[in-house]
Amino acid sequence: MKEIDKSELETNNGTNGRPLWVAYRGRVFDLTTSSLWAGGSHMGSHTAGGDLTEEIAAAPHGPEMLERFPEIGTLKGNGGGQREEESAGREKAETRGRQAPGLLTRFPFLKRHPHPMTVHFPIVLGVFAPLFLTLYLIFAIPGFELTSFYCLGAGLFFIPVAMITGYITWRINYGGHPIKAVTRKMALSVVLFAVDAATFAWRRNDPGIIDGFSGGNIVYFLLVFLLMPLVTIIGWYGATLTFPLAKPEDKDRG
Repeated sequence: MKEIDKSELETNNGTNGRPLWVAYRGRVFDLTTSSLWAGGSHMGSHTAGGDLTEEIAAAPHGPEMLERFPEIGTLKGNGGGQREEESAGREKAETRGRQAPGLLTRFPFLKRHPHPMTVHFPIVLGVFAPLFLTLYLIFAIPGFELTSFYCLGAGLFFIPVAMITGYITWRINYGGHPIKAVTRKMALSVVLFAVDAATFAWRRNDPGIIDGFSGGNIVYFLLVFLLMPLVTIIGWYGATLTFPLAKPEDKDRG
């Protein structure tokens, strides 16, 4: 595998039709085909043509995202100058941090974690609402149905919170790029909120909807049960962003 010096790496920064290369721990990857690095920039904070060893340590993903692309060489002089290069990378990151004022710079926690934290609430509520309704239908204990109703009500608050934090994360971490998994999550989240709001309002205005198995009752039950597959699919799409599916060449490499 060929050795690539620092100047050659910096030249191939994805601008003016050049290839887009980055380095990580002495390994050089070609990210030219990545749409998330269009124009030589990623997430508005990472620049191609440099060493990302320090920056990936603070990223919401690990080096496995780089390993999905061709590894084209090694960074020349990396072995002897590893400490010096890491120091330079750290200084570069600190300088960029000083030059980028704002809430997200002061509190990088807000850049990655609010959505992964808040998204658990609508997932749990979307599972528990149909679960407790099922328990009510089996055992006829009113407390189970009331718990299901409360879960629907809590969803009216937590689903929008997860949607808002998800949108912010998408804009900041992915630059608003129309990633298929994200756009599908957005569309399904709107459906999820609509179903939750409809069932909550229906049950609140007509408590008798839970009695019997007539046409309207069955529609209500089906809508509540629909919450579980909706949150499952939305959660699966979210997981593909954090744990991307391996490509065939990745399996061969492993």
